[in-house]
Amino acid sequence: MNIPSYLTRIHYTGPLTPTLSTLRHLQLAHLLTVPFENLSIHWGQPIVLEEAALFQKIVTQRRGGFCYELNGLLAGLLHALGYPVQMLSAGVYGSGVFGPDFDHMALLVRLETDYWLVDVGFGDSFRQPLQITADLPQDGGDGHLYRLTADPEQSERLVLAQQTAEGDWHPQYRFTLQPHTFPDYAAMCHYHQTSAESPFTQKRVCTIATPHGRHTLSQNKLITTDHGRRTERPLADEAEVEAVLWDVFGIVR
Repeated sequence: MNIPSYLTRIHYTGPLTPTLSTLRHLQLAHLLTVPFENLSIHWGQPIVLEEAALFQKIVTQRRGGFCYELNGLLAGLLHALGYPVQMLSAGVYGSGVFGPDFDHMALLVRLETDYWLVDVGFGDSFRQPLQITADLPQDGGDGHLYRLTADPEQSERLVLAQQTAEGDWHPQYRFTLQPHTFPDYAAMCHYHQTSAESPFTQKRVCTIATPHGRHTLSQNKLITTDHGRRTERPLADEAEVEAVLWDVFGIVR
């Protein structure tokens, strides 16, 4: 792990002592500089879940990636900095049900006697680590509250939920605290790259947080939110899409 190059990639120049403060700043820096994107799937580029390959893509080529890539590489950085970190398996909530195991990768970081949920690979979600404590509403750093609750169907799992503007709690994903390694995610990573039923093969997306909102490329449309105001701009052709990928996200095919 080339720590200086990684930190340059995410524009991080702060302390490196493995504390909660450093962890918070690293997560936010990552979200503001590295997009969540599935472009490799639509460009016919295989996704390889190995640290060296992910470093080459995300740091050297200045690309983004989806959850296995972004959280997988961040786990390597955190480990190199001295954090006890492990990869977690999660099932994403959608259409009233949770997805299968290894549908998503999140990270668990231990700091003394406390455990923290870290995630830079879920798109529009919490921007700072969440303490793994049940039924405690926590500020996600994005204007929303989050909480973890025990899954009533499977008590060994925790459900992450985001509070809506109406005050309801919307599940995002559920996970266990069992540690995993890259090979455990291989089957689902292959599924998401190849299956017609995968949301990642159905639509291209590239999204990145900004200090006060988000930029999102969804198919041929650029969506921008800023201080709660949303604007949409249709993109006429692939040339305009590629221009937006460079101008907004810093990505070249």
